[in-house]
Amino acid sequence: MVLLYGVFKICPYLYSAWLSFTTNQSGKQLFAGFDNYTRLFKDQLFWKALGNTAIILVIQVPLMLFLAILLAVAFNSAFLKLRSVFRMGYFLPIVMGLVAYGILFKNMLDANSGVVNYLLELIHLKPVPWLTDSTWAKISIIMAMTWHYTGQNAIIYLAQLQSIPTELYEAASVDGANGWWKFRSVTLPGLRPAILLTTVLSTIGTLQLFDEPYVLTNGGPDNATLTVGMYLYMQGFKYFDFGYASAIGYVMLIIIVGLSVIQFWIQREK
Repeated sequence: MVLLYGVFKICPYLYSAWLSFTTNQSGKQLFAGFDNYTRLFKDQLFWKALGNTAIILVIQVPLMLFLAILLAVAFNSAFLKLRSVFRMGYFLPIVMGLVAYGILFKNMLDANSGVVNYLLELIHLKPVPWLTDSTWAKISIIMAMTWHYTGQNAIIYLAQLQSIPTELYEAASVDGANGWWKFRSVTLPGLRPAILLTTVLSTIGTLQLFDEPYVLTNGGPDNATLTVGMYLYMQGFKYFDFGYASAIGYVMLIIIVGLSVIQFWIQREK
């Protein structure tokens, strides 16, 4: 296992680190020092891609996790009938491949032939340029990601909810707590480990976002949905500038580690 991890993980990491300090000249990788990093911080398109990624992160992750908590509480309710059916139904989207569900949403949100605009017209609302307007394109990606990942996070929260002792809820009832205070004082503290886990994983996944914007909008319109993951891919596999692509990857590594440390610090146990 250690050998496999070293060959397929550690070696590529180290090779990528070396590549980030090189540049391709006449088919040869030549040492270039910090040129790629200097170029990166002056690259306006990189900053635009980072800004697009940050906007999606700030909106999509809290929305998704909030909905996941509500779903988990509903799944855990004794009053809900056919709970296993609902759990399976909301979890199923995560099984669908990223490209497959991207194509599904692209067809549904098509401005001319999509079913969503068709339904809007049936209730006398104007069609929405889901994939051709910069703002609506971001909203479309957020909608697709929320649909795909909410159920998975809800199942994680549900597993954590079922580990909270029922005696805590009984004690809260004896103290006269209503449903809201039980949720605030018992459920949310009990969900703390799961919230930390899903927040960190969702942040990492969103910062590496590639499939959804690539399939839905291809980074358009006018680079409005270009993400850092897409920009890295373009530099590496469209322009074959692997040194610059590696530099982008390591800058993102620093950002991801920094945000993860901050999230661990904010949600640490008191």
